[in-house]
Amino acid sequence: MSSSRNFHLRDSIESAYPDVYTPEAIAAIEALEPLNAERNQLMAARTRRRAERFRSGEPPQFLNPEETIPGTRLTVRNAREGRFTGSTIPHDLQRQWIQGTGPGAKPHANLASSIRNVAYALLSGADGWMFDGEDALGQIDTMSLDNQRNLKLAFARDERFLEVVPGVADGMNRWAREFFGHEIVTDWEEQLSFTTRIFRARGLHLDDRHTRDHEGKGLAASLVDTALYVTNNHRTLQEQGSSVVLYLPKIQTAAEAAFWNKLLTTLEGHLGLDVGTIKTYVLVEQLEATYQLMEIRAALGLHFVGYNTGRWDYINSVSDRMAADPDFLNPNIESITMTYGYMRVYEDRVRRVVNTPDQHGQFALWQGGMEPNIPVGSEAGVKSSMEKAYAGAEREQREGASGKWVAHWRMVHIIRPAWEKVGTDNQLGRAFPAPGYSEQDARDLLLLEEAPRTIRGARNLLSVALQYGNAFGEGFQAAALKPADFFGDDDILYLMEDAATGEIRMSILWEWLHKKARLTEEDGETGVAKGDTFTLSLFERLLREEYDKLLQADPKDVHEDSKTTTLPIVREIVDAYVRSEEKVPWYIDLLNLNLNNKDPEVARERIDEYLRRLREENERWTDNPDFQV
Repeated sequence: MSSSRNFHLRDSIESAYPDVYTPEAIAAIEALEPLNAERNQLMAARTRRRAERFRSGEPPQFLNPEETIPGTRLTVRNAREGRFTGSTIPHDLQRQWIQGTGPGAKPHANLASSIRNVAYALLSGADGWMFDGEDALGQIDTMSLDNQRNLKLAFARDERFLEVVPGVADGMNRWAREFFGHEIVTDWEEQLSFTTRIFRARGLHLDDRHTRDHEGKGLAASLVDTALYVTNNHRTLQEQGSSVVLYLPKIQTAAEAAFWNKLLTTLEGHLGLDVGTIKTYVLVEQLEATYQLMEIRAALGLHFVGYNTGRWDYINSVSDRMAADPDFLNPNIESITMTYGYMRVYEDRVRRVVNTPDQHGQFALWQGGMEPNIPVGSEAGVKSSMEKAYAGAEREQREGASGKWVAHWRMVHIIRPAWEKVGTDNQLGRAFPAPGYSEQDARDLLLLEEAPRTIRGARNLLSVALQYGNAFGEGFQAAALKPADFFGDDDILYLMEDAATGEIRMSILWEWLHKKARLTEEDGETGVAKGDTFTLSLFERLLREEYDKLLQADPKDVHEDSKTTTLPIVREIVDAYVRSEEKVPWYIDLLNLNLNNKDPEVARERIDEYLRRLREENERWTDNPDFQV
């Protein structure tokens, strides 16, 4: 670190990525670094709230309307009634029927191979593509920086990117001719300009692996991601007539949204950009946020353009928020669709909020949730899954969404017609009742409905949680997965999963064990009867059996070398998480601590230390143990 720099970089990182850590980018990180202390305070407040909830068991509530939103001059009442100035929707976000999501880099890949991810995205025909820096982007080695480099090169039409594009287009067309009977990329040069480019920074709860602040503490990944992406790309995007757009994940409160607003405004000021140049969608992934939606929208002001209704992360947050309530028990994950109980209520609340005007009569966008299907499998399996996927898209369109997400480029042209046939660019300002703030409205956001809770469901939770953690350790934070019992069955399709899928499965397993969930069906294989409790011995048996299936799996499902490296470590993590009396806030915490680690003994030491800090100090250990200042 230079004597004048106020943050630390890992050895050789700057020299290995001079096109990412440009002098301008380093100056931007320096300008934002003083905000890290405030970020740490917000995350400490999160942890204190969580601990208090476990002690009191109090359910979530709406804010006092007379309070001022921290970090703003707005009262809660003013925010709810639209007495704030929001953002106009820029031209390239007016129509976002389909947004694809995925990383712009691959693990263990050279530039020519890695940057192909960006080519697939920009040739997909999606109206927008969220290049992921968070849940779907592997964090081993320097993948976060590979992602930043690839995006910068691709957006600037660097010759190294353009060299791979024709081959990618040819491959996409070969698949399309077989699947659709026609090509989907007719002019790749023209197609590269069609898709709106969007970036998802990591959440405030995560530390960057390659930087530390001036005190040697973990530096917010949100701060680093935003500084690098915006600084390195804003001129290129603006010269091409495109907006600078971010997705902001894992926001829990309006105070956190106000902090994001401060971060973005500070960066805009540093770069000489007008306030509001950076546009943001907010992923509604936290139950607490659903009680503060208008407040979050108002706190982001000129930066806010819309909400996205995520599924997996939101279910995880509900499970975690209600972990102290012995009567709050989720069913099988397969039953918790967007039309299930509290999910249906949450979606309805989002659409009411975005269609509430600000003081200038401006509305916000609603981007629907993720479609994880991939059209790869048997003819019958693909046909059935695509019909369900399309029906889901039609439902969201009818409900008022202006578009939705897909997790793979092959799904774009399958799902897009659900909006294309309607033809309107968006559904801004559709008439819905205003959101309510009564005690009943608060209770409805926790609505449970009768649904199965079975051994089959528990096996699915365990199998996918193990597989996801293993993929994470190998650098694949986006992975095509399905339970081990369905390996080889092409009628059951693989689903694209990211970090959120691991989080929710671990939360529900913990919930079932520690709240003594009663199973709703008998199971001949285990001898479980209807009404039996999900016990520790039952968990241990299922963990052993599902783990053994992965050890025996074909390498196409479980990489052979992972069976003696990352998979045993993940087994330790899953076992420790589910057994722990203190519920772990994030599965990803334990995974992050063991990135690039292949030693089970080191993993056990790190798991034990994480749980000790959580239990004795009410602290999350989130910085990189392999980078000490």
